[in-house]
Amino acid sequence: MPAEAAVPADTEAFMRRLLVELAASLEGTIGPEEAAGYIGLAAQRMGDELGSHRPRGPLGPERIAAALIDLYRGIDGDLRLVSCDGGRIVLANLACPFGDGVRGREALCTMTSGLAGDLAARHTGYARVDLAETIARGRPRCLIEISLRPGPDDGPGEEYYGPGADGPC
Repeated sequence: MPAEAAVPADTEAFMRRLLVELAASLEGTIGPEEAAGYIGLAAQRMGDELGSHRPRGPLGPERIAAALIDLYRGIDGDLRLVSCDGGRIVLANLACPFGDGVRGREALCTMTSGLAGDLAARHTGYARVDLAETIARGRPRCLIEISLRPGPDDGPGEEYYGPGADGPC
């Protein structure tokens, strides 16, 4: 009879665990901010790939939210719409696709920010994503606030620019 393995035997669980361990290694070696930068680059590339498979043409805020909810359903997340007022989308994620291993690994949150920001900016020209609450920081959910227009009262968060949009320079 085989011994119980500390590493998951199924492919999806193994890959999630591998990503969590990679994030931990990066954070321990180069620091949390730099690790988040590398993971953010991966998220941008994934966003580009996912964007090529999503509906073409501009999506309104409701359809952007629906596309993100659909995406998270496919990767074992539990994303739900909290509000959508035209210029702002608020989503809550009750189950991290990385599982419980995400706790204490905030660099992995860059994946959520990057995917949401890239998709929203691709269709609106601009997005600012603030992860107001995260499971990685010990909260019971992630609260993802997406602003679709820059404004004078911009709070915290990462900015994303879509094709043809003027960047920060």
